[in-house]
Amino acid sequence: MSQLPAPVSLPIITPEEVSREAAPRLPRWLKRNVPKGNSNHFTANLLEELRLETVCDNAKCPNRMECYSQKTATFMILGNVCTRPCGFCAVAKGKTQQVELDEPDRLAEASARLGLAHVVITSVTRDDLDDGGAEHFYRCVLAVRERTGAAVEVLTPDFLGKPGAIERVVASRPEVFNHNTETVPRLYREVRGRKSDYRWTLELLRRVKELDPTIKTKSGLMLGLGELRDEVLDTLADLRDVGCDLLTLGQYLQPSPEHLPVVRYLPPEEFDELGLAARRMGFAQVASGPFVRSSYHAREMAE
Repeated sequence: MSQLPAPVSLPIITPEEVSREAAPRLPRWLKRNVPKGNSNHFTANLLEELRLETVCDNAKCPNRMECYSQKTATFMILGNVCTRPCGFCAVAKGKTQQVELDEPDRLAEASARLGLAHVVITSVTRDDLDDGGAEHFYRCVLAVRERTGAAVEVLTPDFLGKPGAIERVVASRPEVFNHNTETVPRLYREVRGRKSDYRWTLELLRRVKELDPTIKTKSGLMLGLGELRDEVLDTLADLRDVGCDLLTLGQYLQPSPEHLPVVRYLPPEEFDELGLAARRMGFAQVASGPFVRSSYHAREMAE
């Protein structure tokens, strides 16, 4: 009589997990080769040496290897823990870290060693700080400009409307002031969390232009979260009404099964058509495509 094999303990899979496993596969236009070369290692090693964070890594940006290979990165200041539970974002949420006062100098050092001509600075949302981190943004912009002479683009949170926050960042005179809309008004709370308000986004962009008309304002939307075409066009019209100059449109990609699902993958032709419609509305520069992110090819857009 042959001996029966020992029973195997299999994991229990819940219906929710089965549903996540059944998520649609990426369409062909969202598959591409990872760039080869040593430059991406150089950038990654430099960031580690100087203890700097990038949104590229923390948000699992699909373009990070391409950008690193070209010695570019979008620096993320004020730590790597966010105070907002946005349903689309992979950046960690929870207890925030103490603001590091030497971070502006380390940021300037990295920008100089990478030879950057256009530096993008973003941050986690810091609702726990009295000014939302505006003073730290100010110091980072000045440090980078003094050390490198580079153009600086800031990508800020909404600061919860804290008095003086927008004014302080504008006082550093960044070449581009970016604040992402992310989605259409109907989906705002679901995508960006209950603390976010579509009206604040528009007011922030309007206020920047009012304070300094020479600063280019910029915003971006992720598509594929369930928005309708007319809702997208209405949102773009709102952005133009507050003087927004630059626009990015990209495909939302679910960073993990715990994040909001992708409702639809838009084909490249649809991005082209929306980009053309946006240009006709009067945006000075529009980047629209499946892999476009808010700081993707930022220098080319700002020039």
